[in-house]
Amino acid sequence: MSYFLLGLLVLVLILFGLNAFANANPRSLALWVRRAGGVAVLLIALMLALRRWWVFAVPVAVFGLSLLGVRVPFTSGFGARMYRSPGQTSTVRGEWIEMTLDHDSGAMQGKILKGMHAGQSLDDLSDEKLIAMFADVDADSAALLEAYLDRRAPGWRDDAHADAGGGQGERGPVQGPMTQQEAYEILGLSPGAGKEEIHRAHRALMKRLHPDRGGSTYLAAKINEAKDLLLNAHRKHS
Repeated sequence: MSYFLLGLLVLVLILFGLNAFANANPRSLALWVRRAGGVAVLLIALMLALRRWWVFAVPVAVFGLSLLGVRVPFTSGFGARMYRSPGQTSTVRGEWIEMTLDHDSGAMQGKILKGMHAGQSLDDLSDEKLIAMFADVDADSAALLEAYLDRRAPGWRDDAHADAGGGQGERGPVQGPMTQQEAYEILGLSPGAGKEEIHRAHRALMKRLHPDRGGSTYLAAKINEAKDLLLNAHRKHS
């Protein structure tokens, strides 16, 4: 009888775990899995260290720490390449719209900076209201709005009203040359980031936003421009 109750308890726990897994927020779940993996890798590193296999223990420990979001200061190669700060975001701004991309989940969110909907999130407006904005926004904001709608409503161009422009027609002027501050924001980096960090952020973003993978041509161009600007700045100071 005791085995039956134990088995029933295990079954209930399994069902509870599966239900929690199914209803978990994807971003929170990914963070939990990464942290659990980091702890497991650190335990493996500890076992290797106890056997005095330092040549394996050290890099395994660095990898485990990187999964937990801990940067090891003395590592500039192996550990540094694996490190990526959790919660990292990129920001691209037009005159009318500011767009933010979450590096972990790939989620894209936008905020309206001016006009009758200033301060509102793009998520709060209907497709029709967003399409109507094309008549007023500048070229950069129009490109950001197109990228957002392409992800949220892939068939929006077919449904757009002719008088709304559907992303077509004349636009306000494109903003001036990109500044270093804007480049850091686009790549999701802090000012003063090194060459390795710039290359790493560029590769990660292009994997998500390259046009060949369903991304945005405009955002991909901005990411490339940001990388080139910051790398050129490094070359001038080296």
